[in-house]
Amino acid sequence: MSVKVRIPTILRTYTGGQAEVPAEGATLSQVIESLEQNHPGIAARVLDDQGKLRRFVNVYVNDDDVRFEGGLEAATPDGAGISIIPAVAGGC
Repeated sequence: MSVKVRIPTILRTYTGGQAEVPAEGATLSQVIESLEQNHPGIAARVLDDQGKLRRFVNVYVNDDDVRFEGGLEAATPDGAGISIIPAVAGGC
């Protein structure tokens, strides 16, 4: 399955500055593997040391939060848009 992954500004150093990159995979896990093959180092910013999604990184397949759709096993249908969004905290 071919998908488009939207890359947040902070991770664009891994994609040569590209805001959106193609990837392959039927599940989010496979998509992240595809990203890592083409953009080495990016997976370590999305996954923790145990291979799970980092706590402060949100990932959406189309408009669905993967934490409620199977996590790394969330389906990534052909043509899906995947968004990686680092959580923002702080304020007064």
